[in-house]
Amino acid sequence: MRRTRQAPWLRDMVREHALTTADLIWPIFVHEGEGVETPVASLPGVSRLTVDLAAKAAAEARALGIRAVAVFPVVPAEKKSADGAEAVNEANLACRAVRAIKAATTDLGVICDVALDPYTTHGHDGILKDGVILNDATVDVLVEQAIVQAKAGCDVIAPSDMMDGRIGRIRDGLDAAGFAHVSVLAYAAKYASAFYGPFRDAVGSASSLKGGDKSTYQMDPANTDEALREVALDVAEGADMVMVKPGLPYLDIVRRVKDTFGMPTFVYQVSGEYALLKVGAKNGLVDERRAMLETLLAMKRAGADAVLTYAAVDVAKWLGG
Repeated sequence: MRRTRQAPWLRDMVREHALTTADLIWPIFVHEGEGVETPVASLPGVSRLTVDLAAKAAAEARALGIRAVAVFPVVPAEKKSADGAEAVNEANLACRAVRAIKAATTDLGVICDVALDPYTTHGHDGILKDGVILNDATVDVLVEQAIVQAKAGCDVIAPSDMMDGRIGRIRDGLDAAGFAHVSVLAYAAKYASAFYGPFRDAVGSASSLKGGDKSTYQMDPANTDEALREVALDVAEGADMVMVKPGLPYLDIVRRVKDTFGMPTFVYQVSGEYALLKVGAKNGLVDERRAMLETLLAMKRAGADAVLTYAAVDVAKWLGG
């Protein structure tokens, strides 16, 4: 077996999987203001950007070979409400960011998160009444949110809320509004994970959530067959692509989803996964470049077609260099 490992050119030639810049999706946090970059303390190397800087950063990412970005708004407290009404405002932060990014670079894909947690005072992904998330009432709002994002120029609508039936309703809503060309990326298997903390800090939902539990709508980490049922429902409702989230702790799910459905399957290397690698590297426990590339390659090996990662820009530079 060692004969095919003895030289770099031979190892490259027989390599079974590869990570390229075309596999990378870069999440961008946008906040209000102009010309302001605010580092996220719990996400080393990640900053919240104002719309103007986000557009510039997106164009720079495209020049490095990154083909898509995912936009996440940091909504000011005064614009949050119990029902998340700001989510359907055509002039909201997310929509303005989409327009600016599209103006800055015409061949970069823009993915928009569809969920209410950045917009609600309670930090949940849906409408909350008497301690219960209202599924159908939430879906009504999500359909409107998807349409305003499509109007802004979003290429891919990515519902991350985990409400039942929302993929079909969003697909029908987009089609009826004249956006049949807009794709739907379903967060189909999204687990109630311990790895989301830094993201919630970044978008400002952690303080609203106040330790609240999302287990009534996100998946139990113990379940795998349930993930296949979730994916099957989203595919039947019209999803063009499906997501497994988080990434590294759920590679068995990625493999099962890919083998079962043969669908374009994306993975999210979530904030906690990324932050642990960064902190480990800072403390000399791992080599950052090697560990990050190995982790992302593992996701590709498990069956992922693309990966959302906060390390996308660094990875693109490493791959290009």
